[in-house]
Amino acid sequence: MRSLARTLADEVLRAGTDFDGTERSPMRNAEARVTLGVTAAREGDLEQALIMGERALEGDRQSVPSLIMTSRELAAEMRRRYSSEPAAQEYLARLHSLAEQKPGFMPR
Repeated sequence: MRSLARTLADEVLRAGTDFDGTERSPMRNAEARVTLGVTAAREGDLEQALIMGERALEGDRQSVPSLIMTSRELAAEMRRRYSSEPAAQEYLARLHSLAEQKPGFMPR
């Protein structure tokens, strides 16, 4: 299942990015990066999970609530597996700061 999720997320990124690196589908790409972050977290790769989580939060977003809702699963994995890791705590704090702009989308 994780391999399928990773494969599909990679395809979304490939299809949503022009040859010069310009993103045609920034929200879809952000959601794909969250999926890659979740698979990395579940495989024990905190560094890659954080990279994908942070990249998902960068760039142009049309819908902050959608991104926050998509990020819930990654946030849950971070809390469950890496709650004592400072880098994971920083990511969660950044996500919660973003969520404060749109109350009700991120569980505490």
